[in-house]
Amino acid sequence: MIDEGCESDHSASSLDPEGATGHDAPMEDTYTHGHHASVLRSHTWRTAKNSAAYLLPHLEPGQHVLDVGCGPGTITLDLAALVTPGTVTGIDRAAEVVAQAAQAAAAAHTDNVAFAVGDVYALDFDDDRFDVVHAHQVLQHLTDPVAALGETRRVLRDGGLLAVRDSDYAAFAWAPDDPRLDRWNELYHHVTARNGAEADAGRYLLGWVRRAGFSDVAVSSSTWTFAEPESRAWWGELWADRCLHSGLAEQALAYGLSDRAELETLAAAWREWATHPDACIAVLHWEVLARA
Repeated sequence: MIDEGCESDHSASSLDPEGATGHDAPMEDTYTHGHHASVLRSHTWRTAKNSAAYLLPHLEPGQHVLDVGCGPGTITLDLAALVTPGTVTGIDRAAEVVAQAAQAAAAAHTDNVAFAVGDVYALDFDDDRFDVVHAHQVLQHLTDPVAALGETRRVLRDGGLLAVRDSDYAAFAWAPDDPRLDRWNELYHHVTARNGAEADAGRYLLGWVRRAGFSDVAVSSSTWTFAEPESRAWWGELWADRCLHSGLAEQALAYGLSDRAELETLAAAWREWATHPDACIAVLHWEVLARA
């Protein structure tokens, strides 16, 4: 999936902040988070309401929607309910999460949604196929987000709507201060940079979308905020597990950017943060709506 999701094995060069390619050696997109249970725990929490509220006023019955980087499909199923009798197609590069999404659709008896393994750089759809293309936390994992956006523009009908939302890790804000959490954020940036991706993608969405040829662009922002004991415990434990077991941990070790002892320290920091009575965090997202 995608989140934090990525859905292509496209070969491209390393990314600069404007979405251009900056090195000659090709590299494949690498999904920083991987698909460990700690990652899917977050992805299955997502809904259209908490992750795509900026798009919802623009959805209408009868529209045909493409959900890029759909992951386990929780947002996708919500979108399908809103556009019935229209259809929603969810794609992701990870076959295991596509299968999970299809199972969720079957369990919900949702018959206007389909899921498939797909490549955002080479979408297996005709031109002018969709009224809406949606991508949540996808572009931050791509080595060439402008190329991916250009491909989404191809499959949008004239006047169709692009909806993209990405987080901005440098803008995450938390209390209490903890140098170990500062180091976690620094390490995350180092790993994503090694992957040729942009951890602070949200702030660059407007430029990327414009470079891909979209017009009539509107930018907004919103946050996930975790401050109540239950929600911060969930978030803190989620990130503690990711520090130890997810693709982020595996890549940090493989790239020589961290060691097991440090990862244990970062996990402990998240668990301690979650139990502090003053703990809170705001996770900033930027959102762009644009017309083809």
